[in-house]
Amino acid sequence: PTGADASAVAPPACPPSPRTEETPRKMLRSAARRLGAVAAADASRPALVAGLVRPALAAAGAPRGARAHGTSADPSPPPGSIPFELGAVRHDWTTAEVELLYERPLLDLVFDAATVHRRFHDPRQVQQCTLLSIKTGGCPETCNYCAQSSSWKETTELKAEKLMQIDDVLDAAKRAKAAGSTRFCMGTAWRGPSQVGKGQFDRVLKMTQEVRDMGMEVCATLGMLNFEQAKQLRDAGLTAYNHNLDTSPEFYPKVTSSRNYEDRLNTIAAVRDAGISVCCGGILGLGEDERDRASLLRVLANLPEHPESVPINALVPVKGTPLEDFKTPSGLEMVRAIAVARIVMPKTVVRLSAGRINMSQSDQAMCFLAGANSVFTGDTLLTTPNNEQSEDEQLMKDLGLVGRPAFEPYLAGSKSSDGSEFPVSASIKEGAERAREAKKAMNA
Repeated sequence: PTGADASAVAPPACPPSPRTEETPRKMLRSAARRLGAVAAADASRPALVAGLVRPALAAAGAPRGARAHGTSADPSPPPGSIPFELGAVRHDWTTAEVELLYERPLLDLVFDAATVHRRFHDPRQVQQCTLLSIKTGGCPETCNYCAQSSSWKETTELKAEKLMQIDDVLDAAKRAKAAGSTRFCMGTAWRGPSQVGKGQFDRVLKMTQEVRDMGMEVCATLGMLNFEQAKQLRDAGLTAYNHNLDTSPEFYPKVTSSRNYEDRLNTIAAVRDAGISVCCGGILGLGEDERDRASLLRVLANLPEHPESVPINALVPVKGTPLEDFKTPSGLEMVRAIAVARIVMPKTVVRLSAGRINMSQSDQAMCFLAGANSVFTGDTLLTTPNNEQSEDEQLMKDLGLVGRPAFEPYLAGSKSSDGSEFPVSASIKEGAERAREAKKAMNA
């Protein structure tokens, strides 16, 4: 009908349904909410994805033929997906698999790492550690990045110092504890205790006992150890021993000529056999390529037990060393390395270490999102500059982060980390009790 007759036969106008008023953006959000209500393991998920997302894509003006990955129309995985289970604790990684992680789009990689991180860790908790050089300079090793090597003393102008006195170290530990640190790390520019007299090693053992009795976790990095030396440190109450691999086995000969990779691995084995938790990581920016970085993380993840903590360091070029003109790794390079470390070692504490001073707050926040849950605080790290305490306090506040208490049970690590074998102070007893309760909860 036309003209006047049309109004007589046409049905009365109805108000549009709420659905027809939905904008494409609202439809996409609605589809996302509906997908979120579907069990992830549902076998019909591809069809559900196709049924919910494709109409939303069309309504949003997506090009004809656009498809959502994972739908029945496009069974192929999205670009950069990985063919293994996230969050699995493994010791059989290949370099190719770790490289596959390294090659993922950064935001996808960070998302995956953050998912794994939240499965095993409190994402707000970040341990604050303090590192003190208790014996500076005069090291016989030839590490190209290190100002403490005697090989570069003429150009670095760093003078060798004597081992610090016990009282001076304890004063530094007290200041660190008052500033919020729960782990105190002591470093010596030694090839190892065998290089020095018994009296100096005994002094370090005494320092370890005294700091432990303050209720702080104690870490040491003293160079190469044999089992007997590691056992003495354990008996003194050492929490963890740091001995970094630095880089891949393939690239290591370009880092130093005074020791080999096997020496590093032998010390790690001695530490583990003595019942001390292992702290072992590497340095980015030594001239290695991305395959070397993947190979380093493969070696760490394939140790018989994952390290309790893995420090990820960025090179801080020091004037007078062979690497003085090298470029500092970018913040996003650090984010990528931390994300991969988190995925291949899900239970390990990943420590954002040297080089943080060159990173923006946003880069550091990305590192925490990707799985970093420990930092070094204090104005210096051995001989290189570090972020100021006030800056770190403000960053923690801005990001809503909280400190990790001493002797909080570590998912990866020996009993030396939870205080249960050294109940000699109130704080250590508290840590031991937390460890027992956590173990009961995991076994329940």
